[in-house]
Amino acid sequence: MLAVVKKPRIELSIQGAQAAEIVDWLRKKYDVSVLSVEKEDALVPIESTEFWKEMEKNRVGNLLAGARLKAGLTQGELAGKLEIRQNMVSDYERGKRSLSPAMAKRFSSTLQVREEQLTYGTEKPHE
Repeated sequence: MLAVVKKPRIELSIQGAQAAEIVDWLRKKYDVSVLSVEKEDALVPIESTEFWKEMEKNRVGNLLAGARLKAGLTQGELAGKLEIRQNMVSDYERGKRSLSPAMAKRFSSTLQVREEQLTYGTEKPHE
């Protein structure tokens, strides 16, 4: 069984007789999505799951939050480095604010990642 706890973001692969029982226990405290139960069920492409669809709604914000966490910074610390308010970083990460090219450049420079990683997840395809 492949399960995801949405907040805090945790991915679990649980196998064995009590897998469903463990997921039920987790559901008492966290919002859990089960992505796949491998018994008789066929594997499901992640792109067709509700979890994936929810994550895609705010792709840029999720990529930005991931880059910030990878850099080991809190929203407040990143805001201080960018000389903006912490709630602005939060707004970008939650998709409440659009990331302009100028702001993407500032974030990428501060987080030491390529701009394309913040906006596309990978480099732009060559045309």
